[in-house]
Amino acid sequence: MLENFFDVSLAIENLPFILSGLPMTIAVSFVSMGIGLMLGLFISLARSSDRVLLRYPARVYISFMRGTPILVFLFILYYGLPMVEITLSAYFAAIIGFGLNSAAYIAEVIRSSINSVPKGQWESAKALGFTYWHTLTKIILPQATRIAMPPLTNVFLDLVKATSLAAVITVPELFQKAQIAGGREFDSLTMYILVALIYWPLCIIIAFIQERMELRFSRYVKE
Repeated sequence: MLENFFDVSLAIENLPFILSGLPMTIAVSFVSMGIGLMLGLFISLARSSDRVLLRYPARVYISFMRGTPILVFLFILYYGLPMVEITLSAYFAAIIGFGLNSAAYIAEVIRSSINSVPKGQWESAKALGFTYWHTLTKIILPQATRIAMPPLTNVFLDLVKATSLAAVITVPELFQKAQIAGGREFDSLTMYILVALIYWPLCIIIAFIQERMELRFSRYVKE
């Protein structure tokens, strides 16, 4: 019965082939997260700006990205843009899609983390003659980073798992390799369970790193 559910020997035989998609999964995840972090920071600052021309476009962007499925966005980038003579490789379509989408969630995390820093920090820096950018980069962001770390890790974990959607635009990542192996071996269930068992420890490692980094940042915060 168990063999019909999960064929261990078949899983071991196909493990190297499926793991060959792991570097692509990691690459898409990290590059997309990097894009999301950089873009998300600027969107969060625009979202909190007193200027209407910055604040409202940022709010619309966040609303749109959070309110539309990433799968639809990937299809637009990879299959839709060629209709207007813009062609992206599957890899670039994936990192752009995931990066732009994650930026909306990251922007809200950063905004709430910055707002969690006591306003007295801003006032003290202003009294000392610090500029806005000096205050932000040297005083506010280092404190906000510790606050933002757990939710940002959650965003990254969701992003790692979401990269499986890149299989629909032919990115050779973990899930796409599992689909190929499942079709070749006529046992998709075993391959899908196997790829799930690969994602699980990968996410555990990321969560462990987050806990260690959070502990390290906590050393500089004393009550």
